[in-house]
Formats: sequence, structure tokens, C-alpha cells
Amino acid sequence: MFFYDWTYLLIIPGLILGIWAQSKVKSTYAEYSRVPTRLGRSAATVVDDLLRRNGNNKVRIGRVSGELTDHYNPGNETLNLSDGVFASNSVAALGIAAHEAGHAMQKHDGYAPLKLRTAIVPAVNICSGLSTPLFFLGLLMSWEPLLTLGIILFAASTVFALVTLPVEFNASNRAVAMLTEGGYVNGEEERGVRKVLQAAALTYVASAVTSLLSLLRLVMIANRRRD
Repeated sequence: MFFYDWTYLLIIPGLILGIWAQSKVKSTYAEYSRVPTRLGRSAATVVDDLLRRNGNNKVRIGRVSGELTDHYNPGNETLNLSDGVFASNSVAALGIAAHEAGHAMQKHDGYAPLKLRTAIVPAVNICSGLSTPLFFLGLLMSWEPLLTLGIILFAASTVFALVTLPVEFNASNRAVAMLTEGGYVNGEEERGVRKVLQAAALTYVASAVTSLLSLLRLVMIANRRRD
């Protein structure tokens, strides 16, 4: 049966990496959320200052509930910080807030990978919802065009995961640069910021690896059906 196919083993490394990445993020965030910065300014204040000092006056800073739910919306130019980050002056909070400011500066500077990711989001949402049902249907009906279409649609999600990597890495690099060049963190605090952002980056790497392995699995199943 397909549901017990041995190719499920292919996605196990990605799942393990994802679990480890999530654990790493939570433990690193917990560690550095207890370390206050010497300046003692809240993340919301710092991120607003960062953006203005870098010539970006369009972004509106907001607050969102939850833990590690911080995000930047390039569509309406809003940067939302989670409850644990917004008013905190910790190393972790400043790193996370500055990372989102990095995304805002990508939009401000016309960073190409961000433009590409933003442009393909609607298509990817549709493709991800249709890919698996179409692939299953192609298997049940033994119809090659549906199998191929399911794989192509799933590949769109994989492309999105790969495009996300440079976007996230660049945002983190911008965050560290803005914090250090602006004098918001000292050397020891900068190392803490880097650790927090590196841990967060692992989740995107895990997502890309899992997507690639899942795509490989679909291709192998389809090829086996063709033989």
C-alpha cells in the first residue's frame, strides 16, 4: 500500500532536523531572553529607531499575541512584535526585532529575493493545497498527467522554501549590522544576537530540506509506477 511505502523513510531526516531546530530556537531564545542589553531600551523602541536611522519611515510597528510570532508584512508595511519581544530589552528581543527590521529594509531597498518570494506567495498557497490531492488521485487512477501535475505543484512549495533561505539569511545579516553599527549592542551582546538568529535560521533550513526530500519521494513513487 502507498500509505506504508518505504519511501516515507526519506523524509525522516528532515523531520528530525525540524524537531532539533525548533528545540534549538526555543532553548536559545529562552537563554538570551533573560540577558538584558546594557542600553535597556525596549525592542519596539529600538526597531523603530533602526528603521528611521536607515531612512525607512513607512513601517508601522505593532504588537501581536503569542510567542515568537514576530513578522513583517511587506504588503501593508507593518512590523508586528510578539508579547515577549515588544517591551523587552533582552538580547533575544533586540535580535528578533532587528531581524524583522531587516525584512523591512529589504522591501525599502528593493531586495530581489524578497520581491520574488512575495510575488509567488499566492501561487504557492494554491499549489500546496492542490498538489497532494492531485498526486493521490493520479496514483489511484494510474493517470500520468495528474501524477506529473501533482509533482509540479509540489515543486512550487519547494522553490518557495529555497527562495526563503537567502531572504532570511540576509535579514539576519542586516539585523546584526544595524545593531552593531548603530551602537545598540556591544561585542558580547552581538554574539548573543547572532546565536539567536542562527538558531532561528535552522528552522528554515529544516523546512527546505524536508520539502526537497518530500519532492524526491514523490518523484520516486511516480517513477516506480511508470516502470
